[in-house]
Amino acid sequence: MKYKVTNNFLNTNHNFLLSLNAKINTIRIMQPAEAYILNQEAPYKTILLHLQVLIEHTLPDLELRYKYKIPFYYYKEKPFCYLNVNLKKHYVDVGFWKGKAIQTHKSHHTIENRKQIISLRYTNLESINATILIDILNAAVALY
Repeated sequence: MKYKVTNNFLNTNHNFLLSLNAKINTIRIMQPAEAYILNQEAPYKTILLHLQVLIEHTLPDLELRYKYKIPFYYYKEKPFCYLNVNLKKHYVDVGFWKGKAIQTHKSHHTIENRKQIISLRYTNLESINATILIDILNAAVALY
């Protein structure tokens, strides 16, 4: 049996391969911190994306890196805060490197036997209070 390859078939497959190649290249250049966020399951992915938007909109001078196997924001080349998913306890942690010095909204801080870091914990998108997070971000950046 002979198969006839038409121009339409070639064009369709060529376009598909170009599209596939573009997606592969996008994945290759995706930063590990971004991959960490995008590879999370719901609801953690949604929470992380929302937190990322709030953090980067509030403090555009932060640099997102991938340290300690989690997304970590740096300010002036120093650790600032991180995003961590705890699958066992079902929350997303926003940890602040100089957290103990932050006096804003102390009733929302989670410390758990840590000497310097405090965190804000979120179990769902609705639990994120943007005003509190932004206030704490601004208080934290003032420490640098």
